[in-house]
Amino acid sequence: MGRLTVGALRAVLVVVLAGTVFVQAGMVWALVSGSDPEDGSLPLTPLRVITILGMVSVQVVLLCVGRLVTMVRRGTVFSRAAFRYVDVVIGAIVAAALVWFAVTVLNAPGQRDDPGVTVIMGGVGLAVLGVALLVLVLRMLLAQAVARDVEASQLQAELDEVI
Repeated sequence: MGRLTVGALRAVLVVVLAGTVFVQAGMVWALVSGSDPEDGSLPLTPLRVITILGMVSVQVVLLCVGRLVTMVRRGTVFSRAAFRYVDVVIGAIVAAALVWFAVTVLNAPGQRDDPGVTVIMGGVGLAVLGVALLVLVLRMLLAQAVARDVEASQLQAELDEVI
């Protein structure tokens, strides 16, 4: 991975992380201050809590991806240490899908006249779970690459002994 690519990715990660912290701060402020009255159309307090939890899952993914980028840059990504970050990413994506399903359930009563919105929101939740499955497949590919790397190291050691 080139320096420009790593730098650009890190910049994007920092900007998105700052954005999620900003959204969280706004939600916490709205919860603590109680500044906007609820008109009853949506349960705002549960939605705010869910938003805060959703941002936490995004932040966890961002931090793990940042660690993985660092490992790629150092050339250590094909090691057992990378699995812990990938596993955390998978867990955070599943948690984000569950948070989205909670938003869908909270929003569903307001969509009785147009249930298609609820169906679309459920589809988005399934798509997020699909991303978790995709990352799981990538984890399996990483496991194969690590196994091949270990095997290559052993063969190289045997070859060095013969020579």
